[in-house]
Amino acid sequence: MLKLYKASLIDGKWTNIVELPFNSDKYSTAHPALSLDEKKLYFASDMPGTFGQSDLFSVLINADGSYGRPENLGPQINTEGRETFPFISADNELYFATDGCPGLGGLDIVVSKINEKGTFDEVQNIGEPVNTKYDDFAFIINSSTRRGYFSSNRKGGMGSDDIYSFTETRKLVCERTLTGTILDSRTNEPIEGASVTLRDENNQVIGTAETDKSANYSFKVNCGKKYSVRVERKMYPPKESAIVIASALSNKLDFALEKEKIAAIAIPEIKAVKVGTDLAKTLNISMIYFDLGKWNITDQAAAELEKIAAVMQEYPSMKIDIRSHTDSRSSAKSNMVLSDKRAKSIMAWLIAKGIAADRLKGKGYGESRLLNRCKDGIKCSEEEHLRNRRSEFLILSM
Repeated sequence: MLKLYKASLIDGKWTNIVELPFNSDKYSTAHPALSLDEKKLYFASDMPGTFGQSDLFSVLINADGSYGRPENLGPQINTEGRETFPFISADNELYFATDGCPGLGGLDIVVSKINEKGTFDEVQNIGEPVNTKYDDFAFIINSSTRRGYFSSNRKGGMGSDDIYSFTETRKLVCERTLTGTILDSRTNEPIEGASVTLRDENNQVIGTAETDKSANYSFKVNCGKKYSVRVERKMYPPKESAIVIASALSNKLDFALEKEKIAAIAIPEIKAVKVGTDLAKTLNISMIYFDLGKWNITDQAAAELEKIAAVMQEYPSMKIDIRSHTDSRSSAKSNMVLSDKRAKSIMAWLIAKGIAADRLKGKGYGESRLLNRCKDGIKCSEEEHLRNRRSEFLILSM
């Protein structure tokens, strides 16, 4: 039986050689690999609880040097075949050899990213030319130079098992497809030509698309990453939702958009319209919609601004202060600039509708006047962020 031992290197000599406490004469323990923080030891074994011929296990290393109880890494990693030779890269990736996953034959080298909570991403075969129809195993890589070594019994070697070197030219990425369908919520009809924007967890735009005749869209995304998808279409208020990409080959995020109801504009009574009130609240306008990162007036925004223009025409001496706000996502500086451009854009639109310029003031406040707790670094829902993305129309005088 194979067993694991620990030794100390003192003055160039290996001393204090001790057997690890979970060894046994009834099963093997082999191929040790330390986690990046050296608080966990990974190894291969056929001890009780093994799924197949051999599995990968981990065991905690306590502060006093003692060991916890070995734990099987579970079915995400282990199969009914052989899992051997674990290696933890500086990128916190678990490489190992297995003949239980789909591959090229024999033992193949595969990799899985270790997440912050100790879970594993989907196992990926690193492919040719490292893997062959023969046994390929004992893989190690320098995460800085991307050079490494592995063993193989492939043809052309000098013995039964030989050591080979390599240089990685392209880092392996777990890539998946995110798809979705955009439908009208009332008729269930497909919405062709909807604009779809994909953003990463830092709110950076990383892809745009338009729905086809079947109202479908698709993006290439990475496993385990969080994304948000925003859908916009003329005559429909924009809609946004977040998704964390699972390891399944395809992830789906559908949208049902509710068409705007454009009704005749009802002019509020003079009692409701008074100095100091927000005309947007009086008219039940919760948000003036803009395209992501832009300040031009969309059709949706124009439909709401028509209400503002109608009231100002009804009360020709009314003056208002237009205040545009953003949520906390993106930088405070860019939010301030963007909100100010949006406030000025609303002013220009109202002036084009016949409202005198001296009746209007406009300024952007960015994320400086949030209505809730959703500051930088605080996780909030899209609904909570939406409360902060608003435009106010404060009545200055009548």
